[in-house]
Amino acid sequence: MDNYEGFKAKVLSMTKIDLSSYKEKQMRRRIDSLVSRNSCKSYDEYVELLKKDSKVFDEFINFLTINVSQFYRNPDQWDLLHKEFFPYLMDKFGKKLKIWSAACSTGDEPYSLVMALSRFMPLSDIHIIATDIDKQVIAQAKTGLYSEKSIENVPDDLKKKYFTKVGSSFQISDDIKKCVEFKTHDLLRDAYLKDMDMIVCRNVLIYFTEEAKEEIYRKFYGALKDKGILFIGSTEQVMDYKEIGYVRRNSFFYQKGE
Repeated sequence: MDNYEGFKAKVLSMTKIDLSSYKEKQMRRRIDSLVSRNSCKSYDEYVELLKKDSKVFDEFINFLTINVSQFYRNPDQWDLLHKEFFPYLMDKFGKKLKIWSAACSTGDEPYSLVMALSRFMPLSDIHIIATDIDKQVIAQAKTGLYSEKSIENVPDDLKKKYFTKVGSSFQISDDIKKCVEFKTHDLLRDAYLKDMDMIVCRNVLIYFTEEAKEEIYRKFYGALKDKGILFIGSTEQVMDYKEIGYVRRNSFFYQKGE
């Protein structure tokens, strides 16, 4: 297949998703498999199919936005969040924290944040803003149905308290759901939230180019309050954190300013 540049331009026009900001080899391999799966011989043929078949279009958007998520992913980091960073944030900003879970996927992360915060305060005091580019995964998040593997790292007492078994799956409680406000948001194009005490964006930016990553980390910096915390994934690092203005508090926790 040829004319990938033309395909990227058409996708940008149709979806507002800029494929140039993603690592090309990885993304092109994923797209080529999707084109073949839909029995298309070229990118142009696939674009025409996207225009007229809403189901194929939704599948394409869902396929582009990589969604591998899990509750309490990397438990050691969540333990550090509980022991060190939540107490730090509450001491600095009070108990009603403004937290943004960016690129939240199917909701595992913002719901984990709510459960972790429930150790410190009543659910009525917890409000997480969770965003993702993909409307389908947000719909899944709002449904709140998860596999046994997805919730395996949830502490036993919280699992017992906030999940109900439904067939072979587990439904998260409405009490937890009420604490999360879901919105669609494109990290590359949309305006960022402001005055956040903490931003959590984990295991997502590995799919972006170095230029796109730097732009996003700078925008997160602008979205945080002074002394606010950015929590990133175990596969990531902010390469030029000093230049941006972050202080590295731990491998995966960065503070805005001294």
